[in-house]
Amino acid sequence: MQKEFRNPSIHERMKGLIEEMVEKELPIKEALREFEKVYIETAARKYNHNKTKIAKALGIHRNTLHNLCKALKIK
Repeated sequence: MQKEFRNPSIHERMKGLIEEMVEKELPIKEALREFEKVYIETAARKYNHNKTKIAKALGIHRNTLHNLCKALKIK
């Protein structure tokens, strides 16, 4: 019998990363900060660093995005 393979869901992939973070005893604030930073950087690449498009895609105001980038030291 052939086994069917499927791509893991976002939830399943995140669960693996979170387990790794917990194992390393990474504080939740650091984990959230890292997630936000990677999330915004990924969106920035997708939208060619257009802050208006990035903010719209992330469902936040452009000024909020600006403040997050400043706080997370994203150029």
